[in-house]
Amino acid sequence: MSKDASARRGRIDFARVNSAALSNARCIVPALLPSGRLDGDEWVARNPQRQDRRLGSFKINLNTGKWADFATGDRGTDLVSLSAFVTGKSQREAAISLAQSLGVDPFEEGAR
Repeated sequence: MSKDASARRGRIDFARVNSAALSNARCIVPALLPSGRLDGDEWVARNPQRQDRRLGSFKINLNTGKWADFATGDRGTDLVSLSAFVTGKSQREAAISLAQSLGVDPFEEGAR
């Protein structure tokens, strides 16, 4: 995939990107939230969007990709939304970035 993939137009295949990300969740999530720790099938971390002093309320399920900060109500259903939340990118930008890191084409067939 070229470096200018984010400039390309076309529909993002979010299902493809999320599937690839979920298959690699045990690498992707700790890279996004390196100060966290594994607790069973969940990654417990600090919410980087607030002054979170302790681990505990911000959790990501590594089997489903669902995540939530139970203290603030922030939540999402997949790793693209987590990446967008953590990095401050749009859903599109986060999907393209994740796809690039995974070697996956983020665009729907025929959208090239």
